[in-house]
Amino acid sequence: MANRILLLTSSILGEHGQSNVLASHFRQRAAERDDLAVTQRDLAAESLPHLGLEELSSWQVAAAERSAEQQVLVQRSDALIDELQAHDVLVLAVPMYNFGIPSQLKAWFDRVMRAGVTFRYTEQGPEGLVQGKRAVILAARGGQYAGTALDTQTPHLKAMLGMIGISDVSVVYAEGLAMGEGRRDAALKEARQAIDGLVAGL
Repeated sequence: MANRILLLTSSILGEHGQSNVLASHFRQRAAERDDLAVTQRDLAAESLPHLGLEELSSWQVAAAERSAEQQVLVQRSDALIDELQAHDVLVLAVPMYNFGIPSQLKAWFDRVMRAGVTFRYTEQGPEGLVQGKRAVILAARGGQYAGTALDTQTPHLKAMLGMIGISDVSVVYAEGLAMGEGRRDAALKEARQAIDGLVAGL
């Protein structure tokens, strides 16, 4: 049975976004193997609305008691969670916007991080309910931030993934992409090589 990969892109720059370039390389390498199946969701092209109170509240209503509007709102989250659960590997292609993740990606996390569904609170603390999966982060940045206090993006992503039970997380960085053509080309080459190694290990 093929390993099922869910590839999420979130760049607002479309094909010109460097994180999408990394995602495309990942997809091409995965397509060379018969035992890998990739599903791609473009969160920028099919953006989710920011999470609001009505949608959040609908999750707290028993299924039999939901209004027609609440059922529609719950279905949005349910479908994204079902899609995540149906795959073995989650790949996030992530640009850095103002030191954080795109709001489009945050809106996705807001739908899949649901108490009682993808995590629960226990006396020992939160417990993730999305089990047996791994994640890959393809991080594209104009500057160089990895390992510094300005890289709030990586710990944020790892914390959200860990909250739902995904603790096996690999990160590929392509940094310095706005710091000259030579540095950009070298960073992208190194990132592609790292992606090749990751795909080979799936």
